[in-house]
Amino acid sequence: MMRRLLLAGAVLAASSAFAAPLRNIAPDFAAAYDATAQMPMPERVAAMKKAMQRLYPEFYGRFTRAEQDRRMQAAIEGFPAIRASYLEKANDFGGALQQHMATYQAKFPHFQLDAPTTVLHSLGEMNGGMRTLGPNGEQHLVFGADVIARIDPNGNAAPLFHHELFHVMHLEHFKCGDGLVWANLWSEGLATYVSEVMNPGANEKELMLDYPRGMPDAMRAQLPAAWKQLLSVLDRDDLETYREFFLMAGKSSGLPVRRGYYLGYLLAREAGKTRDLPALAALDCQSARVLVESTIRKLSTEGIQ
Repeated sequence: MMRRLLLAGAVLAASSAFAAPLRNIAPDFAAAYDATAQMPMPERVAAMKKAMQRLYPEFYGRFTRAEQDRRMQAAIEGFPAIRASYLEKANDFGGALQQHMATYQAKFPHFQLDAPTTVLHSLGEMNGGMRTLGPNGEQHLVFGADVIARIDPNGNAAPLFHHELFHVMHLEHFKCGDGLVWANLWSEGLATYVSEVMNPGANEKELMLDYPRGMPDAMRAQLPAAWKQLLSVLDRDDLETYREFFLMAGKSSGLPVRRGYYLGYLLAREAGKTRDLPALAALDCQSARVLVESTIRKLSTEGIQ
């Protein structure tokens, strides 16, 4: 019965802007949710895991069994609250992506989206991002309709699309160490700054800076200490430091978690006073590393102008 109800991962219409297929398997989660509604929770979790992994094993198969079970149960329990917005985001995805690709290409006309792109239920992991998936380590662009619906269901989605499209383009040449603090700071900060420039008037929530809620205000009150601490860890590549700066986890040393996005945005915005977006996007690893440190030192001395 569940097999008949699943939508089998609709392939969205392609255009000349896309060099890879676009898939929408977000509605398949809703179909599986409905088809398993009468099952006890353990059986329901198992059935839904099987259904979603069959559609996209590269993404859903990354988690350990315990993590899969925990995430799936939480997704099931939280789905009623986001369902209407979730399905709206999913159903509008193809048109929205084409619309935002057009405005992105007006700024970066040579860009084509060649990464496999999917919108799905991310089991709480992400609103959007690049992931290295599959046995060949291919880069995939993934949008999580669940997190989009939960964080800002009525907000302007253009900054998110532009942010993630920039990552796809930037990763074509900016391969400077997956875990290095400075490299992630520059990559995420620049993507945020690009999305702001391309969407004048976008607020901090739409730019994905107000996450966790209140983080920008907390950072503004502690910027001198944050710059000083950041300079001491720029070249670290350990998981704990990465989690502290770019995830909602880790020891914060009295400073907000996930602050790397906000700090990176501030330094990219400062760098943007003397360089345009294409010039910033084209910087190689060595040039970007020099610019990151010099800009942090400038901001720590002079403050935000």
